Amino acid sequence: MTHVVITGTGLYTPEYAIDNAALVAAFNTWVDGENHQHADAIARGEREPLAHSSSEFIVKASGIKNRYVLDAQGILDPQRMRPKLPHRDNDEPSIQCGMATAAARQALAAARVDPADIELVIVACSNLERAYPAVAVEVQQALGTSGYGFDMNVACSSATFALETASNAIASGSIKRALVVNPEICSAHLNFRDRDSHFIFGDACTAIVLENSAIAVADEQFEILGTHLITKFSNAIRNNAGFLNRVTDSDPLALDKLFVQEGRRVFKEVCPMVAKLITDHLASLELSGSDLKRMWLHQANQHMNDLIARKVLGYDPSADQAPIILDRYANTSSAGSIIAFHLHREELVEGDIGVICSFGAGYSAGSVVVRRR
Repeated sequence: MTHVVITGTGLYTPEYAIDNAALVAAFNTWVDGENHQHADAIARGEREPLAHSSSEFIVKASGIKNRYVLDAQGILDPQRMRPKLPHRDNDEPSIQCGMATAAARQALAAARVDPADIELVIVACSNLERAYPAVAVEVQQALGTSGYGFDMNVACSSATFALETASNAIASGSIKRALVVNPEICSAHLNFRDRDSHFIFGDACTAIVLENSAIAVADEQFEILGTHLITKFSNAIRNNAGFLNRVTDSDPLALDKLFVQEGRRVFKEVCPMVAKLITDHLASLELSGSDLKRMWLHQANQHMNDLIARKVLGYDPSADQAPIILDRYANTSSAGSIIAFHLHREELVEGDIGVICSFGAGYSAGSVVVRRR
């Protein structure tokens, strides 16, 4: 039987950081300008005044205190309030390729694997920089890997869905090594003028090397005991940007072309779904919540993570059992659970079991149970 192991991870963190205070200051300046511009309509009762945001509101709602982004200046400009990234010509590496190769080189070094020995590259993220050619094939060329590559998108669950795909390819014997990268530029599809969501996202990229255990040489290895995926259609998290916008004559700048969600509904519907997914997955492996040393959960909202972990474990999780990184990184979509795994696993010992779990739009959710070798 072929055993698949994770042998290396990498993390690319953008150089710019925005804390809540700076984000709130820019948002409130824009709000004041809008309320001033529409003061007469507000006075006549024809328009509701926009409300200020606050650092306290953001932390209470989400647990987020900071986020890293590819560009801070454009986001913090009340006249723009979106990143300003330089245009790249077709013969230049794409932005996501640059992020992916930076994270991938860390993962390859940790796994002690030469890029040429990678036979599959999957670029999995919520928003791809272009429709084609595949960013994964560009990454393949930039790194010098062999075999093939392709892109995939399952929103915030892209990383775990890609892990199952890569793991299955190795387990089947068709390849021996794979690389999964998750270049998330979440700031590009966030509406920084929406009080309920302007604070949610940050940018980052993660990378994971998977190998057939028979050829793995890394000092640290995590065997994949099993994967379990689930999808259930919902409009509660949606982004309507797409190539058909042009032919349906819809407004390319309409708010529905950015991130939109019904937060309370998502919380109510997703938490029990994910807790059941993990519990059922553990049971199928003849395990239970008490066997888990660590839960590396999707990093969208601390309240969601606390509730899911509590349902799986049967008690309130400690900071070590369900580590939180969203306070520093915010929600980085599919990269979040992998960032948590990357930063919070060093002290685990042989035999320790953990679960990497993502969940988000779709709805989609993925569970990957691993054991330290």
